[in-house]
Amino acid sequence: MAAVQMPGLHGAHACIAAGQRNSSTKMVRNWVSKAPCSVSSCSSLSRGALLSYGSLIKVEGRTRVCSLVEASSASAAIMGDAEGEGEGDGASRREWVSPMPGNPMDGWLRKGDEREGDAWREECGVVAIFGDPEASRLCYLSLHALQHRGQEGAGIVTADGNTLHAVTGMGLVSEVFDEGKLQKLPGSCAIGHVRYATAGASVLKNVQPFVAASRQGALAVAHNGNLVNYSELRGKLEESGSIFNTSSDTEVILHLIAISQKPPFLARLVEACEQLEGAYSLVFLSEDKVVAVRDPHGFRPLVMGMKSNGAYVFASETCALDLIEAEYVREVQPGEVVVVDKNEGFSSSFLMPNVRPTPQACIFEHIYFAQPNSVVFGRSVYDSRYEYGRILAATAPVECDVVIAIPDSGVVAALGYSAEAKVPFQQGLIRSHYVGRTFIEPSQKIRDFGVKLKLAPVAHVLKGKRVVVIDDSIVRGTTSIKIVRLLKEAGAAEVHMRIASPPITGSCYYGVDTPSKEELISHRLNVEETRKVLGAESLAFLPLERLRGMLGDEAPKFCDACFSGAYAVPPRDLTKFKEEKLKPVQIVAA
Repeated sequence: MAAVQMPGLHGAHACIAAGQRNSSTKMVRNWVSKAPCSVSSCSSLSRGALLSYGSLIKVEGRTRVCSLVEASSASAAIMGDAEGEGEGDGASRREWVSPMPGNPMDGWLRKGDEREGDAWREECGVVAIFGDPEASRLCYLSLHALQHRGQEGAGIVTADGNTLHAVTGMGLVSEVFDEGKLQKLPGSCAIGHVRYATAGASVLKNVQPFVAASRQGALAVAHNGNLVNYSELRGKLEESGSIFNTSSDTEVILHLIAISQKPPFLARLVEACEQLEGAYSLVFLSEDKVVAVRDPHGFRPLVMGMKSNGAYVFASETCALDLIEAEYVREVQPGEVVVVDKNEGFSSSFLMPNVRPTPQACIFEHIYFAQPNSVVFGRSVYDSRYEYGRILAATAPVECDVVIAIPDSGVVAALGYSAEAKVPFQQGLIRSHYVGRTFIEPSQKIRDFGVKLKLAPVAHVLKGKRVVVIDDSIVRGTTSIKIVRLLKEAGAAEVHMRIASPPITGSCYYGVDTPSKEELISHRLNVEETRKVLGAESLAFLPLERLRGMLGDEAPKFCDACFSGAYAVPPRDLTKFKEEKLKPVQIVAA
């Protein structure tokens, strides 16, 4: 994944290329493991704007022809484990059977992937550094702190005053970057991104930051969120001559900036952002400035900090500031455009200043996505989760001997439950932190293998006990069924599930990858029916009215549409681009 340097523009992408379209999955996996290559993506052409990287690419000292469609296919083969691989036989399907005869969710439970299918996906994480000679390294460390927000890909773009330099790749931050890669990222300004695919297929060309060149110079962007009018905007741009290389909604933003007729850069950027609907926390990088933008509703978090040497830092969460010893200054306000320029210094303005809608901060940041040590939307995530647990103990008490958590996101709520109920908290489940996306299954199927690989019960804590188990949420219910069974097989006399969020009854369209509404167990079943499906002795959720009560006067400023169905920005496009349908493009290496 070497940085590809060109006049006025730098970009880097790792391309996983299948040798031949008819190769078997196994052959493709073996070939890919031995022959990684790095190419710059074929960027886009907009009317009046050049967004092309060029066709001759140097590939780590070798020459290779790579088709983007073949690359996508190979990537899909590698990630096949996350798409339900190994579930075609009867033995695997029987793993989904719940204790409830005639389970009404049976058809949906069979569809989910046991390792990835029963959780909300972290959205993405962004970071920007301005004015530090170690910008790329600070960006790298910040992305480590934000790794929980996305594990599919990572990228960093730096500016040295004249040129943008970029390195992106599939995988974790530590897998994409090493000392050699960071040395190819000079400059005192940088932006970075960790990705989970909420819009766009999980392939390399969708990994951000995106870099483009136009008549006005080079520009990079990283995006956390999801645009609900993406299809509409893309359709209009394509009708006017724009050519798209990716299926990510973020590319639309670059096209809108490129076709704008406003003379100053900032005016073009503002005009583009004012056409966007939905959730977007954005960081931009040009040769001489960093820009941070948050959508007028403020769905996704974005904070600003400052280092002792005067460098500015923008990040999705304060935990990124803590790691690089930057002092938290404040949130980037909903609708705010913050510019830090080498010549003009710091400035702030607002999108559509005469139209300031009520903020709609995502409540799930406090329930699940953010790190407990972060301050998000002005509130401590740890304090919020601790209070959720206390509310559960007060609203749904039960006679029990021990309180345990589903690690890691249920731990703080379990501590709150334990304190309020005056019942000891213990580690009844131990989480393995060494499980990747792909692993080798045993030749003979082991029931609940995926869950057992991640969570190991502590029989000494559980045997003969009435156990309250705290989890952050229930999505499809597939994992919850297996956890209840796992605890009982380990000797628990009773299992009482307490969920530190209200029932999820609707999908999110603002940057979180969620199942369709029909796949959500709480959309189809009431609490008692869900309890029977899970096989627990009792089940209770955090009441929505108590959650709002805890937020007090700030409750209207939080988005709880996944619980209430009250969408602040009605979704127009209910489909999310997950597959590429682009014709093959040959990229010939120099």
